[in-house]
Amino acid sequence: MFPSHRPRRLRRTPALRRLVAETEVRPRQLVLPMFVKEGATEPVPIASMPGVVQHTRDTLRKAAVEAVQAGVGGIMLFGVPLKRDATGSGGIDPEGVLNLALRDLRAELGDDTVLMSDLCLDEFTDHGHCGVLDGNGGVDNDATLAVYADMALAQADAGAQYLGPSGMMDGQVGVIREALDAAGHIDTGILAYSAKFASAFFGPFREAVESQLTGDRMSYQQDPANVREALREVSLDLTEGADLVMVKPALAYLDVIRAVREVADVPVAAYQVSGEYAMVEAAAANGWLDRRRTVLETLTSIRRAGADVILTYWATEAAGWLRES
Repeated sequence: MFPSHRPRRLRRTPALRRLVAETEVRPRQLVLPMFVKEGATEPVPIASMPGVVQHTRDTLRKAAVEAVQAGVGGIMLFGVPLKRDATGSGGIDPEGVLNLALRDLRAELGDDTVLMSDLCLDEFTDHGHCGVLDGNGGVDNDATLAVYADMALAQADAGAQYLGPSGMMDGQVGVIREALDAAGHIDTGILAYSAKFASAFFGPFREAVESQLTGDRMSYQQDPANVREALREVSLDLTEGADLVMVKPALAYLDVIRAVREVADVPVAAYQVSGEYAMVEAAAANGWLDRRRTVLETLTSIRRAGADVILTYWATEAAGWLRES
């Protein structure tokens, strides 16, 4: 007689809610982004990202093992060099901090995790852009692609199993795939940052990698207003050989994640970025939000939107919570 009351009978107890939950987040679906700082002798706290640090090579190994033991599915590694130059040569150098750390983690973890590396020049350039600059100070797309190809080989040689080209250069996936295949790295995959938006939410990350950027990246990252453009970028990356495609940031772009999930025939990743992390941490520190509930709710929302994989700075901690549930 009162059909509108029936759904409430499915919510009455925790057991019932678990039984009928439509969306699930599991530790294996989480990827932990990590930072390693050249020359560091102890972990360096990142002020705008409480609880996140720039690791030494030793503490990186320990934290990575902890993440894997917690059930985290993968690790995405970023390098913070001591020296930078106009072409980002430290990203290609086999003895550069990122490539050394990749070797460390591959030796430590083997195939127990999916070891990923950020393939971009912004951490390594003295101007902070994601590519090399032309004579007018703009990013030279095609010259950057040649550097990306070399960087891809350096990271694959160092043990990265998946490369994450994040610079939003036109044709980057195709050039990287061609270079990898030609060098015999046919099993090294590409996690394409296909829809990376020129977002204000990246602010704390720039502290994390000590970015030298003074302007912005709006000429090559995507306009936050555009969804159809994001789908075109995804289509191009799939055509060029991307194994996974990613939307970055996540929470302000849940509609984009859903739209990408509906057209992509490969796994879809989403990056819960530094600004998203910082907002929740700040609110929780002030007692305005329940930290654990909020973190898990945000992860669930990203999964509900259609992401198969989530990059999140809470990966290890959230994995522990999820294993308890």
